[in-house]
Amino acid sequence: STAVFEAETEKASVKVKWQRAGTEITDSEKYVIKAEGNKHSLTINNVVKEDDVTYAVIAGSSKVKFELKVKEPEKSETVTPAEAAPAPAASELPAPPAESSQNTEEVLVFDSVPSAGTQPEEPADPIGLFVTRPQDGEVTVGGNITFTAKVAGESLLKKPSVKWFKGKWMDLASKVGQHLQLHDSYDRNNKVYTFELEIIEANMTFAGGYRCEVSTKDKFDSSNFNLTVNEIYHLCHDTVSFPFPSKTNYIFLLLRSTEGHDEAGELNFSALLKKRGDGKTESQPDVDVWEILRKAPPSEYEKIAFQYGITDLRGMLKRLKRIKKEEKKSTAFLKKLDPAYQVDKGQKIKLMVEVANPDADVKWLKNGQEIQVSGRYIFEAVGNKRILTINHCSLADDAAYECVVGEEKSFTELFVKEPPILITRPLEDQMVMVGERVEFECEVSEEGATVKWEKDGVELTREETFKYRFKKDGKKQYLIINESTKEDSGHYTVKTNGGVSVAELIVQEKKLEVYQSIADLTVKARDQAVFKCEVSDENVKGIWLKNGKEVVPDERIKISHIGRIHKLTIEDVTPGDEADYSFIPQGFAYNLSAKLQFLGKLDKRMELFLPPKIHLDCLGQSPDTIVVVAGNKLRLDVPISGDPTPTVIWQKVNKVMYVFSADQWGKALLFESEGRVRVEKHEDHCVFIIEGAEKEDEGVYRVIVKNPVGEDKADITVKVIDVPDPPEAPKISNIGEDYCTVQWQPPKYDGGQPVLGYILERKKKKSYRWMRLNFDLLKELTYEAKRMIEGVVYEMRIYAVNSIGMSRPSPASQPFMPIAPPSEPTHFTVEDVSDSTVALKWRPPERIGAGGLDGYIVEYCKEGSTEWIPALPGLTERTSALIKDLVTGDKLHFRIKAINLAGESGAAIIKEPITVQEILQRPKIWLPRHLRQTLVKKVGETINIVIPFQGKPRPKITWTKDGQSLDAKDVGIRNSNTDTILFIRKAELHHSGAYEITLQIENMTDKVAITIQIIDKPGPPQNIKLTDVWGFNAALEWTPPQDDGNAQILGYTVQKADKKTMEWYTVFDHYRRTNCVVSELIMGNEYFFRVFSENLCGLSETAATTKNPAYIQKTGTTYKPPCYKEHDFSEPPKFTHPLVNRSVIAGYNTTLSCAVRGIPKPKIYWYKNKVDLSGDAKYRMFSKQGVLTLEIRKPTPFDGGFYTCKAVNECGEAEIECKLDVRGNRMSIMHNTNTAVK
Repeated sequence: STAVFEAETEKASVKVKWQRAGTEITDSEKYVIKAEGNKHSLTINNVVKEDDVTYAVIAGSSKVKFELKVKEPEKSETVTPAEAAPAPAASELPAPPAESSQNTEEVLVFDSVPSAGTQPEEPADPIGLFVTRPQDGEVTVGGNITFTAKVAGESLLKKPSVKWFKGKWMDLASKVGQHLQLHDSYDRNNKVYTFELEIIEANMTFAGGYRCEVSTKDKFDSSNFNLTVNEIYHLCHDTVSFPFPSKTNYIFLLLRSTEGHDEAGELNFSALLKKRGDGKTESQPDVDVWEILRKAPPSEYEKIAFQYGITDLRGMLKRLKRIKKEEKKSTAFLKKLDPAYQVDKGQKIKLMVEVANPDADVKWLKNGQEIQVSGRYIFEAVGNKRILTINHCSLADDAAYECVVGEEKSFTELFVKEPPILITRPLEDQMVMVGERVEFECEVSEEGATVKWEKDGVELTREETFKYRFKKDGKKQYLIINESTKEDSGHYTVKTNGGVSVAELIVQEKKLEVYQSIADLTVKARDQAVFKCEVSDENVKGIWLKNGKEVVPDERIKISHIGRIHKLTIEDVTPGDEADYSFIPQGFAYNLSAKLQFLGKLDKRMELFLPPKIHLDCLGQSPDTIVVVAGNKLRLDVPISGDPTPTVIWQKVNKVMYVFSADQWGKALLFESEGRVRVEKHEDHCVFIIEGAEKEDEGVYRVIVKNPVGEDKADITVKVIDVPDPPEAPKISNIGEDYCTVQWQPPKYDGGQPVLGYILERKKKKSYRWMRLNFDLLKELTYEAKRMIEGVVYEMRIYAVNSIGMSRPSPASQPFMPIAPPSEPTHFTVEDVSDSTVALKWRPPERIGAGGLDGYIVEYCKEGSTEWIPALPGLTERTSALIKDLVTGDKLHFRIKAINLAGESGAAIIKEPITVQEILQRPKIWLPRHLRQTLVKKVGETINIVIPFQGKPRPKITWTKDGQSLDAKDVGIRNSNTDTILFIRKAELHHSGAYEITLQIENMTDKVAITIQIIDKPGPPQNIKLTDVWGFNAALEWTPPQDDGNAQILGYTVQKADKKTMEWYTVFDHYRRTNCVVSELIMGNEYFFRVFSENLCGLSETAATTKNPAYIQKTGTTYKPPCYKEHDFSEPPKFTHPLVNRSVIAGYNTTLSCAVRGIPKPKIYWYKNKVDLSGDAKYRMFSKQGVLTLEIRKPTPFDGGFYTCKAVNECGEAEIECKLDVRGNRMSIMHNTNTAVK
């Protein structure tokens, strides 16, 4: 069979595309695409099972998906309705993106009506994100309703973002409160996200269209659904089921306007049902069902519903009732308030109405309460205009407003829109150790703003363990993790309604590095011993042990911890301090040990004079080497002996530095001191000290001791070691989507110790925080950095590490951006082939990435060859190309690649070779539908007719009019490869006629005829004359005009004018006959008459006027009014509504009411137990238009009894009685009881 889909756009100029399973459909014998004004159609001929796929129609930024269900013909004799071309339900249709224009009109396609006894199956959605879409709902006023949407989370890395909208633009997240709640949950077993919109105590303003939008990093989907709110009373109309003929496809086309009016989101059923048969192509006139229902009596509603296929008659009747109410013209308002207004928070808005009476007083109400004048609310009255100005709008001003004039009201609704909250300073990546505190910080554009934190797509909340802590400080927002664990690693996201920022957290296991271990010490009595070590973590604590027992600090022994340095200081060393000392960091399996040796006094059992002696362990061996870390103190203790006391000389490379003699005991003669070098002389040893050793202090130091008996000398080698120099800036290469390769060179100076490894750090270019990428030292000179964000600019730097410590950082690398080449272009096809050209077309890659798209390179290769030749010079940015200057008959392979900063994409190749040869195609003219009928234009209008056609090679095109060739000076003809255009700048009457277009390719031709009718205003009627005058009447007669303007005369307009004033008034309009009788003329006056003729262009320029006036003569008759007997309307009083017995509660005002009739108006008396109540202030009597009311103020049980109402006039009297029972409430009973007790 044949399936026909139709869509209707708001504007006729919108270009519409059709897709089949994501691929664009082109016009062919199988698929016929037609466009007529703003109506577009897709016809699928010879439907087969393979056509059972998803289709889509695209207009501008709006895209609507639908499905075609192909059903195999049943073998039974029963004819069932065809289910071709069902489309998704309204709630399952994706809405256009949020950025689309508000004036865009959405096209909703509904399922075809199923036959009786069948249930329409919900179509699967292989493209969207929804598992279950929110369905249309119906609720009564005051009831609750919940809409549910489910999204599959199995393929999602993060929680999807879901927004709910009412109409086109109102975000419901800002309306959460008493009447609206939003909920979401996650089913970990089925991996499904559930989102709910709950409406509580619905009222009539909640009705309308709603939309649910769900978005992820690279996908977007939306679903529309409607809410119907019924009043307390219900209209009960059963849905009429009726059969459809087989092989006929039904499509329900519903239009929805979303321009923010009160009816926004409601459906327009004016083009409810369209029917197409197999072989019928004739267009049938559209039927306006609304007009038929308006004019029809209620008894005909069911018949009309059956005749025109209306399935929701009850909904249409409700809308019809509302339309009828709106048709009532207001007497108090010339212009009412718009249905809705929108204003940004903090801005000013004016609500304005125009009243009929300039002196009328108006009241402005907000949510039913009268608005008082204040600094924020200003009332203005300018002529007929009444203006309410609201300054500095806040969310409290989001309400319903009314303007009241007398008994009439004008309603509107004001929506206050909060400006989006922007993230002015984004989050920064962090790398911490296990157990450390993590603090993410960002800055937003508004103080105290509400933000949402997520980890790997799952929203973070304050758990029972208080793991996460959220903090606000002005515009700053914080996420704090007090003690981080390995599970806290991941991507953290902060979201506002105006932006998103993502940062990565890496949590590493604790690893401690020892930068400087403790060393063995040999000290003299009463000297100071200092054990020092340096570790990588300044927060690590530890304990000191002496021979396995913890050292307890006191006045002589002190333990210090400053940053990464731990010290054990022993003052006034004694022999008991000689032991093995150890430092153990807490939480780590490390044990740093050293030995303290105590050096006592030498025995002096020598002769009176002894030669000097240096007591070193290494004497007679190779020079001893002392290693010192740069920046530390260098202390050389040399034990000496001799009598008399020897002179000490210190040398460095044959250079005398310090000299001490016996007569200068304890005083230094400094020859080349730098201020940081000193020498100490003691009784049995001398000390050489350099404060803050530097690299220049390296070398061989010689100590010489002399006295008169002799001399001794010793060489000591000093080596100064330091941290390495910083390496040079690293180089970045092999940049990918989220990775790159970092290369560097070793430092020029390794600090005297071999380089153990390297540490790499990374930061975003605009950030100040560096993040460490490795905790284990890198041994190689290259590293592949991963887990970067595509499109973000990064910098790298490197540290060198030896046994002493870590160097200063290297200079930062050149900034770089992780990007990846795009994917290959899609839908690469051949569009056209000629003898020397090939036309290609394609679509952009599915993944472009942050590097953008620079263009495409097109290449071709001859069959049998491997050489690819560029088909175009350079890159092309278009998605189509025409390859010229090809050799006829060659068979060529074509391929295309996408290019960006990261390089080339993969190649998209046409599998089969293309033969460069013109393809003969039969000429065929595709006549637009609106040209199949006579084209009617007015004189002076522009005619521009576009006739598309097909045919190859390019056909010969011939235009003729009534068999004659066209005059090129009068009519313009423009031809192209795909269409021909007839252009007339200003149409004249002689342009009317039958035009014929002929296409010819060799001996094949195709012809089509177009009829053009140019019309103009008609001439005036002829031969008008006054045929008769009698009484108050005049008879006219005329003949049709000589010039009818090339169009049928539709009627005449007859006017009259009094001779005195000559002001013309219309008597008849659209009058069909050529004679008429003008009645109700005034006697004594003379009248002229004139007649205009009318056709499609309008009234004639001039009118035919009677030459002589018609005189209406006066008659001598006199009027004698009839005599009527005066009627007596008096009657005695009579109660039309009785008093009713009542039982009320004491303490609350109550009333007794009845109704009386009587002429003249009777006088009313009220009695209680036959006692007149006229003078009692406790009772108030009212009488309004015959309704009598007695109000009893705060009755007590003593006010109970029989009440009588009596009406008296001159014709008689009447009375009526009721019983009132007053019950005491608990509070009054207790009060009376207490009073009685007292």
